[in-house]
Amino acid sequence: VQLQASGGGLVQAGGSLRLSCAASGRPFSHLCMGWFRQAPGKEREFVAAIARSARSTVNTGPVKGRFTISRDNAKSMVYLQMNSLKPEDSAVYYCAAVEVFSDRRYYTRETEYGSWGQGTQVTVSS
Repeated sequence: VQLQASGGGLVQAGGSLRLSCAASGRPFSHLCMGWFRQAPGKEREFVAAIARSARSTVNTGPVKGRFTISRDNAKSMVYLQMNSLKPEDSAVYYCAAVEVFSDRRYYTRETEYGSWGQGTQVTVSS
């Protein structure tokens, strides 16, 4: 699976961004999709994931209530809507994919994903 993330940029605290990730190479409807992020000097962390059925979850800690993941199977796209951004959200955001049989299963650990995009930088200024 090839993944291309876009939509990052510089935004003021309190603002919003929508990240997009285009997938190709496998039937998108077969894929569980995820977003992860990595800030300088920190380990990559889970942000959100969405199953084939669009059942989804977000990290219950830092982004709950502010970030939403969605998918458009017709366009082979997954999105991460980020609202009320904070400086601590600044990171490189990566989309990831794994082909799965279950249409309800999503994954939250990076080791469960087999394909990764190149990352898109999000910088939130205070």
